[in-house]
Amino acid sequence: MFDVQKIRADFPILSREVNGKPLTYLDNGASAQKPQVVIDAITRAYSHEYANVHRGLHYLSNLATDHYESTRAKVARFLNAGHEDEILYTSGTTEGINLVSYAWGMENLRAGDEIVLSILEHHANIVPWHFLRERLGVVLTWVDCAPDGSLDPQAVIDAMGAKTKLVAVTQMSNVTGTRVDVKTICHAARERGIATLVDGSQAAVHGPVDVQDIGCDFYPITGHKLYGPSGSGAIYIRAERQAQMRPFMGGGDMIDTVGRETITWAKPPLKFEAGTPGIVQTIGFGVALDYLMGLGMDQIAAYEAGLAAYATERLATLNWLSVQGTTADKGAIFSFTMEGAHAHDISTVLDKRGVAVRAGSHCAMPLMEHLGQSATCRASFAMYNTRDEVDTLVSALELCRDLFG
Repeated sequence: MFDVQKIRADFPILSREVNGKPLTYLDNGASAQKPQVVIDAITRAYSHEYANVHRGLHYLSNLATDHYESTRAKVARFLNAGHEDEILYTSGTTEGINLVSYAWGMENLRAGDEIVLSILEHHANIVPWHFLRERLGVVLTWVDCAPDGSLDPQAVIDAMGAKTKLVAVTQMSNVTGTRVDVKTICHAARERGIATLVDGSQAAVHGPVDVQDIGCDFYPITGHKLYGPSGSGAIYIRAERQAQMRPFMGGGDMIDTVGRETITWAKPPLKFEAGTPGIVQTIGFGVALDYLMGLGMDQIAAYEAGLAAYATERLATLNWLSVQGTTADKGAIFSFTMEGAHAHDISTVLDKRGVAVRAGSHCAMPLMEHLGQSATCRASFAMYNTRDEVDTLVSALELCRDLFG
């Protein structure tokens, strides 16, 4: 059985107070807290096992390399990749998408080629494509969501034209919690020979992912959202797409031979991993994935679905609160506004009650413009949050209403 209290005990920060109140941490969409096993792994790696990887033949280098490289197989298992060589280490989803933009996009796209995006995208899945718009002259084609925040996969498919070379879409919105039917989109794109990138930053945290079933070409994830260290992450790149890519950066580890006039590359994934990497961050990331897979992603998804349903029910009683995104199967992410109070003011009041939420545009300005909002508050829940914390949020929002109403 999923024991949330036992899980909470694994996260030392959850027992602290903020402003004299028990911490209610609801900013998980930005970054999740870390379990003790991850903290211990980081401490152990720096204290007793640290050396550079891939370079030395001595004991510590071999030990660090083994622990560092073991994460690759864990990511492959977590995403159900066909082979661990399809997993590239990154500092997170932002680097992963930029890698695709430079290493695949610059090599394979030309002026007039089209990239299809949804309005739900985070800036990390927008800005790198703007780079290609500016530098190559590619065209960005946008697909809007419905008023309830849902995204019709057929609308994305209909936007694919003769010049479409890439579809880049999130699996879960970081603003509305909307879940996107990326499998339908990716299978339709593959039938047309169109590459697909699915932003997995939010979705991968909340339930099982199977990239082979989805049928995507690129799937980036972020370690710090998956209860691992910041500066860690990975991207799945299907082997056929890797063959179409040039190296992202040049330096150590990504080469086979270097001469005065010639250079040959290492085989993937090292071909795309130049320089000394985030060794300890990646080791910690692997431990975080072990922790999640030990709990079971299906179990996490089921628990969070119940939590999301309860939060939806409780927030619906606040008829003066406007929630952005109301699809029935949305994830446990709630962005909201309150008449008469700016999102920053709401966040400040909640903080005084020990409730941590995010306020602003959430790195999704096109979506916020589409929703007609300049800023919202966002409460994003994780597997360690409880119904009591939902009640704490509601009570703090009622206090806001009293102050600003």
